[in-house]
Amino acid sequence: MTLYWRIFLLNAAVFVTAVLLLLGPVTVSTPVLFGEALVLLAGLVVILLANALLLRIGLAPLARLTRAMATADLLRPGSRTTVTGPGEIAELTKTFNAMLARLESERATSSGRALSAQEAERQRLAQELHDEVGQTLTAVLLQLKHAADHAPETVRGDLRQAQETTRAGLEEIRRIARRLRPGVLEELGLHSALRALTTEFTTSRLSATAHIAPGLPPLAPATELVLYRIAQEGLTNTARHAGARRVEVHLGPLPDARVELLVRDDGRGIGSATEGAGISGMRERALLIGADLTVGRGPDGGTDIRLHVTDSAADHRPRETADRCPRETAR
Repeated sequence: MTLYWRIFLLNAAVFVTAVLLLLGPVTVSTPVLFGEALVLLAGLVVILLANALLLRIGLAPLARLTRAMATADLLRPGSRTTVTGPGEIAELTKTFNAMLARLESERATSSGRALSAQEAERQRLAQELHDEVGQTLTAVLLQLKHAADHAPETVRGDLRQAQETTRAGLEEIRRIARRLRPGVLEELGLHSALRALTTEFTTSRLSATAHIAPGLPPLAPATELVLYRIAQEGLTNTARHAGARRVEVHLGPLPDARVELLVRDDGRGIGSATEGAGISGMRERALLIGADLTVGRGPDGGTDIRLHVTDSAADHRPRETADRCPRETAR
């Protein structure tokens, strides 16, 4: 029975009952007496209450579906609405669940393509910075050194200062290139890359340390890149916004065969602020490998960023093959 007929028959039953009462024990005089008016008013209230109750019961599954539609978030996949209610409402709920699953799949696919293109562009920019700008600045640095060695004493100090400024610019270019393309991740593996990353973020105002637990299973290259990028984004957020003095990066296995990445700081915390582009980007990266990302308050304040990588994201190659891989050997 369709929703239209269910509502029609419910209302029809209420009104037929009212008419039968008027034709039977209930009568109305002309003019209407005060007692009869009270009876009619009470009957009207009963009819309205019964109609409202029956409609609420009949439309409750539709209200639940509406709330599910309003709260659906493609960056937090997996939530589905329970299929309840009469025929067409149940079919509508099934259709919504199927549509949500399709949207989550398409979002993950499109995000994967976008992030792959982003990584390729990062690699191209890092290569150009290293090969073009870096070499140009190196040549300028050598020319300044030659000019300073043969210049009069009056301008030699200015040339030395220009030489130091150029050297600082060259170091900054190399640092940017390292952030764009984590060469240490490709050459030495995730352990060394995380330690180098925390060293890079350590300053006089912020102490960053990495804690790598033993017993980690081999991870696929895509998984390692996601772990590295999320740790990098977490450290960047801490350095820019948290006002923290200490941040720790933990990586280790969990008892249920999962791997956990934890970035914990002692800053002001995220509070009630809305998630920005950085956290949204981390969620999209987590979706690529089917990982669970949570961002919340730490046990002693600050912010905890937790990424749980399931066993399906691990590298399940035979151990002998993994041992022969130069990258794993370098680790």
